[in-house]
Amino acid sequence: MNVAALPAHKSSLASAFLELTKLRISGASTFTAAAGYIAFRRGADAGLVTTLLGILLLAMGASALNEFQERHLDAQMPRTWNRPLPRGEFTPAGAVIIATTLALAGFLVLLFAHNWTAAWLGALAMAWYNGFYTPLKRVSAFAVVPGSLIGALPPAIGWAAAGGPIHDPTILTLAFVFFIWQVPHFWLLVALHAEGYEEAGFPTLVTVFGRRRLARLTFTWICGTAAACGLLPVFRVLATAPALLILAGAALWLLIGSIPLLKDDLNARMFRRVFMNINLFALLLTAAVILDPFLAR
Repeated sequence: MNVAALPAHKSSLASAFLELTKLRISGASTFTAAAGYIAFRRGADAGLVTTLLGILLLAMGASALNEFQERHLDAQMPRTWNRPLPRGEFTPAGAVIIATTLALAGFLVLLFAHNWTAAWLGALAMAWYNGFYTPLKRVSAFAVVPGSLIGALPPAIGWAAAGGPIHDPTILTLAFVFFIWQVPHFWLLVALHAEGYEEAGFPTLVTVFGRRRLARLTFTWICGTAAACGLLPVFRVLATAPALLILAGAALWLLIGSIPLLKDDLNARMFRRVFMNINLFALLLTAAVILDPFLAR
């Protein structure tokens, strides 16, 4: 597809800022951080607000920096060609200033409102995303496997901000589940947009395996994600019957909804449906962890 021939869509400055900082994705990371905080405190307090603020600012800064790093590649892909930088609503230098300001503000909020551990974990998440995963995507179709550490860090940051030790098996288990979840989540996105990625120069597993084998590999990882959820009650991430029922129902629903990945007649609509399912599963998992201490009262 010749994206240069498509009409550009202009938006308000506020809307362009929210696009640049990927508020929806940044907000999802912040939501999982709330699970880590509440899991340690077994409840919520005023510290949750500063934790979420710090993580949101860091995530928005990392997202803006990512759009700066990939602005030339984004301009070549149908999925991303109309982002704020390709359409000229921010200059590259302006995007870097925004990213740096947001990230520094988030780091300082976590440091002064909480502790060094939370702040440095936040810095690690940004360094891993922008300094390791983003450039690795250009050279390896398997970049998401080590890159999925990014999905595991937000709940660990929330846990640390609440005062929890990061070597505790409880938070390591929760972080592990989000790590496993991140891989099939991205592979479903690749299956939907492989041609656009490849035209922009990103290697993809569709080229390596083909869509049919990638779909089966993704289903295997989804099974692993569902199985990993069995560790959550073992390591006391969840303890109440209602939260466990939410988790079990979400895992079973995810597995059943992913069975079409094993069929031969694969299509974009099916991949999109499973992609939405795995996102909803993460939402239900996070909600179960957040609700668990309140359901115990």
